[in-house]
This record gives sequence, C-alpha cells and structure tokens, in this order.
Amino acid sequence: ATLSGGQKQRLAIASVLALEPPIIVLDEPTSDLDPVGKQEIFQLRRWLADDRNAILMVEHETEEAIDADRIVLLRNGEVVADGNPSDVLTDVQLLEQCGVRPPAGAILAHRLGSRDAPLTVDEAVEFLKGIGARVDSSRLEELQQRDMQYRARYGAPIIELEGVSFSYSNGADVLHDVSLTIREGEFIAIVGQNGCGKTTLVKLFNGLLHPTGGVVRICGKPTTQATQAELAQSVGYVFQNPDHQISAPTVFDEVAFAPRNFGMSSNEVEQRVRLALEAVHLTGYEDRSPFLLSKGERQRIAVASVLAAQPRVLVLDEPTTGLDYHQQRSVMELLAKLNREHGHTVVVITHSMWLVCEYAHRCIVVHRGRILADDIPRKVFSNDELLAETSLRSPEIMRIGSALGIPACTVDELLFCLCAGDA
Repeated sequence: ATLSGGQKQRLAIASVLALEPPIIVLDEPTSDLDPVGKQEIFQLRRWLADDRNAILMVEHETEEAIDADRIVLLRNGEVVADGNPSDVLTDVQLLEQCGVRPPAGAILAHRLGSRDAPLTVDEAVEFLKGIGARVDSSRLEELQQRDMQYRARYGAPIIELEGVSFSYSNGADVLHDVSLTIREGEFIAIVGQNGCGKTTLVKLFNGLLHPTGGVVRICGKPTTQATQAELAQSVGYVFQNPDHQISAPTVFDEVAFAPRNFGMSSNEVEQRVRLALEAVHLTGYEDRSPFLLSKGERQRIAVASVLAAQPRVLVLDEPTTGLDYHQQRSVMELLAKLNREHGHTVVVITHSMWLVCEYAHRCIVVHRGRILADDIPRKVFSNDELLAETSLRSPEIMRIGSALGIPACTVDELLFCLCAGDA
C-alpha cells in the first residue's frame, strides 16, 4: 500500500522475471501511471531488452513505441501492418483508422503534404527547418490574443477554496493551504504525479470529502452547510473507473437514478434521461445492460448519469484511461461540446498532457498537496523549471514548437504560426 504506481508495476514485472521466461508480455503497462511511473517502466523495459529478453508490449501511445524493433498494428483482430517504427508509425491515415494517435511529427508532415516522415521530436524539428519554415510573428500574437478571449467569457465564481487543508483519519496530510477559484464556463485540467492530492482535491468540490482546515464554497455556500442533494445538483462527479459508479441493471435505470432520488415525476425522469442520453449519443440504449457495453460506452453512461442531475459543474477523474485514440477523442469532444454549447464548467484530472493542450483552457499543477502552477496550458508546458520539479513532460507538439520559438498546443496552432521559407 505504500508503493507508488510505478513501483507496483515494477513489482508485478519482477514476479514474472523470477520465473526467468524467455518472452515477457506487457499489456499496456503504463495506462494508469503518471509520467514518473511511465519513465520507470520504460527504463525497466529497455533494461530487459538489453538483457536479451524478448519483450512483447501492447500499447496505445505511439511515442512509447518509437524505440521498438518491430511494430505490429491490429484492426478488428487482424494484422494490417507489420514492420519497423519508421514505416508503420508514420502512416497517419492507417494509424487513425486503427484508433491509434499518430506521432505529432508524422501528422505535421502529412498536413504539409510531404513524403518525409519524421518520427521523433528531433526529426520533426529538423524536417521543419529543412523546408525553411519560420515563425509568422503576427500570427503568434494572434494566438496569444485567443487566450485572453477565453478568460473574458467566464462567468461568476462557482467553486471557491480558501486556505483549504485536508488530512485523512490516519493522520496523513494530503492538501496544504490550497486557495482556488473556478468560474462558470471554464474547462480546467488538473495534473500532477500519482498521490499528489488531485483526487482528494476534487472530492472536496461536491462534499464527498470535507476540509479539515479552511472553507470550500459552492455557489457561495460552504459545503459543510449544504445537503448532499444540493451539492449533487451543483457539482457532478464521474469516477475514474465507470464500473465503480454503475450499479443499475439497465442504462435507463442507471441514468434515472439521480432524478428519481430528487423525487421527480416519471415524466420528468424520462425527459432527463432522454436529454442525457442524447447528449452522450447513446439514444436507443435505454434497455441495454451497461455491463455489456464497451468501456468507452460505459464511460459515457457514467457521464449521462451525472448529466441527468443537470449540475453546473462536471468533474471527471481520468475519463480517458484505458481508451483508444478514437474513444479518447469521443469523450473529450463530448466534454468540449457540453462546455461550449451548454455552459457546463468542466474539470478533468488526467495524465494525458496532449489532451490538456488540445482541450483545456486552464491547467492546474498539483505537487505534494499544493498548487504549484495555475495558468493556460501553453505557459505551464513552456516552463521547463516547473516541469522538472513536478516530473511532468510536455506533449510532443509543445516540444517541437518550443524548438522553433512557438508555444503551440496543437498541430493546428503550430501550422497557423508557421510560414514556409520558399512561400
């Protein structure tokens, strides 16, 4: 119980190594780990490979597979590609068809219509320099103006923490003097190492936990003075594992749970269920068992069950863990739509930094129970000192852009700020 996620994973691998097998299979060994845990596993994997063990690793993330000797790409149970990384991982269209996120460099080359296929960050930087790409300063300024426009549209404070501390009954101090304001309409990502206090922090938002020091206010009212029903109608919480949240035999009953508990009429319950399922694109699933659905669908059911309470804030704890690229996109596009079109404030805990850069308006970095940074993603991931202290790693596209002097969070932003040297 005292080991970190990376240490537990290494312990599991060690138990297999004790048998001295010639082949070791790692099935998504880093899917639940923070950046530190991932690096621990990748270092171990490289050591195992150097020790002449055959390593077979199942993985969704292409950046983690770049140094493999061979890549086998599957789709619907069939092998659609089998070759070295420089061939398989640069076929952007095929990777996307198979639900795999292509490397950022490969996407850049594909978007620019080039036959060159940069695989690593360094190769992508050299590729862009080689075609004479340079920074368009006017567009860089325009990009920075967009960040200000996001801030201007936010509403009144909806969640406020003042000098909040939290300790569990065993005496373990988790949060220390945390002050934070979240406004209506924000899309916030909370990042940090496993065990730094992220989940504890968000559980304070809806009264699942109460602070041992300081005050937490929801819509101006201290959580200690609000009923659980009042908090549930203000802040909806989606657990990391949807199976820890789903309990009803049918999708309808699962989504109807909150409205029924609020004492609504059958007509009101049916209307809320219908609207919630429409929002997550699962209309027609009402009579199906949620336990027979895919993990991505179960994640959507969990979101729908929270939406049925019509909360003003949605809090999701690592909603994309264990999902493939298409499923991750689907969940995040849903949240972006709820934020953009329905006005929901969205708070997401995640270890996927590329998702933070592509979707969040604001990034909060938690480290050892304190908020170490709170800013727009491009500023957070441009702060090398902060990243080193918190053992976080900026996504590929940020590292490519940084080498060119462009704090771009997405491929679109990088291309927007570049102009070809021979144009």
